[in-house]
Amino acid sequence: MNAILNPKRRTFLKASAAVGGGLMIGFFLPGASRDAEAAAGPIRLNAFVKVGTDGKVTFLCGQSEMGQGSHNALAMMIAEELEVDLKNVRIEQGGIDPAFGNPRYIGFKAVGGFQGTGGSSSVRNVGVRVRHAGAAARFMLIAAGAQRMNVSQLECVAENGWVNHQPSGRKVSYGAIANDAARMVAPDDPVLKQPSEFKILGKRTPRHDTPLKVTGKALYGLDVKRPGMLIATVAKCPVFGGKVKSYNAERALKVKGVKKVVQISSGVAVVADSFWAAKKGRDALDVTWDEGPMAKVSSPDIYKNWVELAKGPTAAERLKTGDVGAALASGAKRVEAVYEVPFLAHVCMEPMNATAHFKGDSVEIWAPTQAQSWNQHAVSQLTGLPPQAITIHTTYLGGGFGRRLESDYVLDAVETSRAAGNVPVKAMWTREDDLQHDFYRPASHNVLEAALGGDGMPTAWRHRIVGASILQYFKNFAHFLRKDGLDPTSVLGAADYFPYDIPNVYVDYVNNNPGVPSGFWRSVGNSQNGFIMESFIDELAHAAGKDPYQYRRQLMAKPHAARLRAVLDLAAEKSGWDKPLPAGVHRGIAAHFSYSSYCAQVAEVSVAKDGKMKVHRVVAAIDPGWIVNPDTIAAQIEGGIFYGLTAALYGEITVRNGRVEQSNFNDYKIARMDEMPKVEVHILQGQGEQGGIGEPGVPPIAPAVCNAIFAATGKRVRKLPIKPEMLRT
Repeated sequence: MNAILNPKRRTFLKASAAVGGGLMIGFFLPGASRDAEAAAGPIRLNAFVKVGTDGKVTFLCGQSEMGQGSHNALAMMIAEELEVDLKNVRIEQGGIDPAFGNPRYIGFKAVGGFQGTGGSSSVRNVGVRVRHAGAAARFMLIAAGAQRMNVSQLECVAENGWVNHQPSGRKVSYGAIANDAARMVAPDDPVLKQPSEFKILGKRTPRHDTPLKVTGKALYGLDVKRPGMLIATVAKCPVFGGKVKSYNAERALKVKGVKKVVQISSGVAVVADSFWAAKKGRDALDVTWDEGPMAKVSSPDIYKNWVELAKGPTAAERLKTGDVGAALASGAKRVEAVYEVPFLAHVCMEPMNATAHFKGDSVEIWAPTQAQSWNQHAVSQLTGLPPQAITIHTTYLGGGFGRRLESDYVLDAVETSRAAGNVPVKAMWTREDDLQHDFYRPASHNVLEAALGGDGMPTAWRHRIVGASILQYFKNFAHFLRKDGLDPTSVLGAADYFPYDIPNVYVDYVNNNPGVPSGFWRSVGNSQNGFIMESFIDELAHAAGKDPYQYRRQLMAKPHAARLRAVLDLAAEKSGWDKPLPAGVHRGIAAHFSYSSYCAQVAEVSVAKDGKMKVHRVVAAIDPGWIVNPDTIAAQIEGGIFYGLTAALYGEITVRNGRVEQSNFNDYKIARMDEMPKVEVHILQGQGEQGGIGEPGVPPIAPAVCNAIFAATGKRVRKLPIKPEMLRT
């Protein structure tokens, strides 16, 4: 209470009267607020809580909602700390504002001022500040209520939207004192509730956006309509890096409904009064392309080059403990393997799209984006407009998975709007556009060696990764690319957290950019390296003649691996690891740490003689730190399992003559509903850092399935995707 009574203290939070009356709370972020504090005028905030005179609470959220449930989770945090019924909290999507900046992102150093959603960061990074805002508002309302009732604050408590004076039983509603509370000074460090006090957090809570989606009221990017809006599609060169040489605008303009044909940076845009007219006009363009040097690049050549690079003497060191060379030379047994993973597309349910209205001195954008700040920066560079002249309205996202961290589809809309005469334009991609002009999950070639001692336990582990780099394409994070070529995203899951107690470990990386655009994909480097590490440790267990679960468990003896060991134990227990399975069904196990969460999975698999396999059941255990909404955690782990499983079964982008060979779901398959196994999710209440949940379900599924395939057939899957011809007997 001292901060409330002492306005001279510099506060972490700021209170003000809301427009129309009531209390508004916002909170600062280090980095996001520094520029604002230095600037004249009102201090910019990164999130707001408004308590109206009617007692209703509005939570303005800067995070994007793409199905992961962050809006609901953050609203639960506000409601918990503010002491209001969640039903009385209205959630609004925030606009573009540095105050919504996320200070930590996908495991890198602090990036102050970045507004975006990815890396399972919403709850674990923004959530604590949301809780502080709710708690500060609660203390300020208590102060205002005590003042109104002329009683001591120490005798008052907040409960369900009221301030209660405990000795007398008198109480006053939040709505009645909201304006008074706005004049209070926010506390610097409000006391947060302890888990034992939680009434909302940790409980299974329905999502607020479910009714909107069921009834069709949820606004996605493709739903945006503006007065006078036209529709555009863009013809892009099928070869990476190619450019327009010539095109026939007159043919396109003869298509009914086509209004304009304009050349923009990414290709030729056809602007029409409907999507179908724009597409037909695009088909009529007869574009001739300057295909450039990538026209000679094909997948076999890429992997052949990587094989040679893996043999070379030069690589960027990422992890080194002990003397791997000496340990490999003196080991009782040596195990070697080569693993390969392909490029992968994101295939969001909603193809790329954005709507923009360039107005000369400003631009307004409506987009299903994960990266408001980067979009604003990219548009500013494109147009020369200052950031404050660029407004971004974030719609619901029909899937993100990292694809919508890019700005290409937004720039299509802005540039077409400007070139077409400053009219509002919705730029829409087809599924073929989406698959053939993605920023793909990087492929990699991996060489592993290990030495086992006389007891079968590993004494040395060496892992060389050769592959494409995300950061060479993702300029917003280019400063994280080391001078020796090491891309931190490429070694995630292989070197940033090494759970196994092996005395000699060496992990290095060879950066080779084959010209295929690379980008963030759900769980980033963990998606490849989780598969590789957990498959190879299974190979070591087999070489040692030991049970793969017990082998891992023995290697996780040190304290830093205790939480991963706990989920490994839970998954094994709940799957009945030591119990018999039906004839022909076999188990595989894997465990992985990512985004500050610990996840283990056991897969039950059968393989027919023709090589066709079926995953019958997956038992997952997750420790995400303290729990917000168990329903959302379970849903995200289930979704991650399906996303990772479908990639393991079918995911593969191949390049021929600089072109992506896949074009739609007929040749880039997604697993069907009847291929989804029964999934059980068991949540372990962890102690420690808050973890993410959107991505940790992905890395363990492929190795768990492939390890089960080995148990069933004796065949190791070292190259994804899993193909029946690999498994035929």
